[in-house]
Amino acid sequence: MPASPSHSPLFATTRWSVVLAAKHQDSQQAMETLCRAYWYPLYAYVRRDGHTPHDAQDLTQEFFARLVEKDWLRAAGPEHGRFRTFLLVAMKRFLINEWHKSSSQKRGGHITHVPLDAEDAERRFASEPDLAPDAMFERRWAMTLLEQTLNSLEAEFAASSKAGDFQALKHCLTLDRGSISYPELAAQIGCSEGAARVAVHRMRKRFRELFRTSIASTLAEGEDVDMELQHVVAVLSSV
Repeated sequence: MPASPSHSPLFATTRWSVVLAAKHQDSQQAMETLCRAYWYPLYAYVRRDGHTPHDAQDLTQEFFARLVEKDWLRAAGPEHGRFRTFLLVAMKRFLINEWHKSSSQKRGGHITHVPLDAEDAERRFASEPDLAPDAMFERRWAMTLLEQTLNSLEAEFAASSKAGDFQALKHCLTLDRGSISYPELAAQIGCSEGAARVAVHRMRKRFRELFRTSIASTLAEGEDVDMELQHVVAVLSSV
C-alpha cells in the first residue's frame, strides 16, 4: 500500500466498471484498485467508531478479505445506487455481525489481502478533524475523489511533457484569482504574464471537468451529477 494516495495514481478507481470487473474470479487487479482507493476512508471510519489502531487495521484488512471470499460485491451495481453507500453499509454490517475473533487471533497466520501502511494511516488519522464516523467516511471519500482528480490532472501534464508546469501551477487551484502573482508564475514557467493567466484558467477548467467526471463515475445512470457535486463540495467545505 502506498504511503499516500497523492503519491500513486488512482486512475478512475471509483468507476462502476472497476467494481463490476472486481466481481469476477480473474479480477485481482480490479480488486486491488478498489482496495487501494478505499482502504483509508474505511480505516478512518473504523478508528472514529472507537476501535484501536491495531484493531482498525485488522478489521479493515478482514473486511476486504471478506469482500473477496464471500463475494459481497455481487450485491453491488450501478442499478443499486452509489458505491460509497454500498461500501459503508457493508462495513457497518461487517462490524456488527462478522467480527467474532479478537485482534490478537487475527494477527498472524491469516492471509492479508490489503497490506495497510499502519504507521502512515495513523499519521493521517491524527490530523483528521473531530467528526462522527459517518461524516469522517464521507469526508475521506470526498478527499479520495479530489486526490484522484489531482493525480489525473498531473498525469495529463506529464503526458504532455509539462510536469514542471504542473508543479508550478497546482497551488493556483486553491487560490483566489486576486491572490495569484502572475508575474512570479510567468517567471517560473518561462512565459509571458498573459500566457500564465491563460495557463491558470485552462488548468482550473480542466480540473473542474475531471472532478465532475470522477464524481459522475461513482453514480448510477440517471442520477443527478450536479446534486452529487454539490454534496461533495459541501463535505469538503464543512471543516
